[in-house]
Amino acid sequence: MWKILIGEFLGDLKTQKTRVFLTMFAITWGTISVVLLLAFGEGLRHSIVQGLLNAGERMFMVYGGTTSKEFEGLPKGRRVRLSEEDLDLIQRSIEEIDMVSPSYGRWGTSLEVGDNRTTTYMEGVYPTFETLRRMYPQAQSRFINQRDLDEKRRVLFLGNDIAEELFGAEDPVGKTVMLDNLPFTVVGVMQKKFQDSMNNGPDSDRAIIPASTFKTIYGYRYVNHLLLRPRNPGRAEFVKAELFRVMGARYKFDPEDERALPMWDFIEDEKMSNQIALGIEIFLGLVGGFTLLVAGIGVANIMYVVVRERTREIGIKRSIGARKRHIISQFIFEALALTMIGGTIGLTFSTGLVFLVDSLPADEGAMAYLANPKLSWPIALGCVITLIMIGLAAGVLPARRAAKIDPVEALRYE
Repeated sequence: MWKILIGEFLGDLKTQKTRVFLTMFAITWGTISVVLLLAFGEGLRHSIVQGLLNAGERMFMVYGGTTSKEFEGLPKGRRVRLSEEDLDLIQRSIEEIDMVSPSYGRWGTSLEVGDNRTTTYMEGVYPTFETLRRMYPQAQSRFINQRDLDEKRRVLFLGNDIAEELFGAEDPVGKTVMLDNLPFTVVGVMQKKFQDSMNNGPDSDRAIIPASTFKTIYGYRYVNHLLLRPRNPGRAEFVKAELFRVMGARYKFDPEDERALPMWDFIEDEKMSNQIALGIEIFLGLVGGFTLLVAGIGVANIMYVVVRERTREIGIKRSIGARKRHIISQFIFEALALTMIGGTIGLTFSTGLVFLVDSLPADEGAMAYLANPKLSWPIALGCVITLIMIGLAAGVLPARRAAKIDPVEALRYE
């Protein structure tokens, strides 16, 4: 049976080269459209989410605000100023909190190495800041550690861009930098990362020192903001409510007063980014899917033409004993074969193109979003299933029509 179907299909390839080529080209082009649109849509979603997470790893960035409601006889408009001591209270009161760090911020900090001099935003933080803000060190370097914090060491962690500005191609680790005219030893340099969300500028231009050292030198009492990460992102709303309850009791404000504690909720932003990117991906998938559907309609139309052209052949087969299921099998097999061959070519070409584009360097600007396609197994499997369905749909109706042709009328057909 299979040998007969394959033989008839190969014979049709030889006699109808133009028709076969156009059919497979339509399927190939439709497959390329679907795969590329979905892959670039997935890459866009990945870039949007990673650009956000590289600024904050599923955490809350909490600021002191101003009360907007009266509370227990106290007027509204009172300022709430956060301190490092608040972290101890928060960790004792809310078990759901996993990691914390203060951020003491200072603009216009002077950094000097020989004749190279620049100013930047400098922060005093805890060692957990490395994970919270994804400021991972390059090889042979490190972030500030607990001993640096406990001993109030003058150690410095630099963003990759500012390190290059100060030291050029030279390895900065172990070198001395004059920070506001005080000597600091560089212990680490940040790995290069893509970041599309930021707080007080990009991390690549930032200088980091221990929070204890910052307080000793500058005498700051209040922090710029607090960084808090829940153990379970799914419990983020509960943790947020507990935070307002605990801090409301400490600073005497209504726990429902959101303006008293403004915050950047990275967990909620990640959800929104995923939803927006998923919407874009679905739209691109629908565009590609309709392109492939049009190609499938073209295959069906061509198969109808084939039925008409081969009416006499069908009549001869029926008159010598061919059953209806043999006729149906023949046309379904041809439609599936054309669809799968064209789809395989399209899938192979688009996969190669995706891997090629993904291998290109694209860390900055629009190319960080566009030149970052991601081909996943669900995408490939979805395309294969779609092609099979299109092949079946394109072959069934013409095949049923061919099987219903009366053998006598078929032999008379010109």
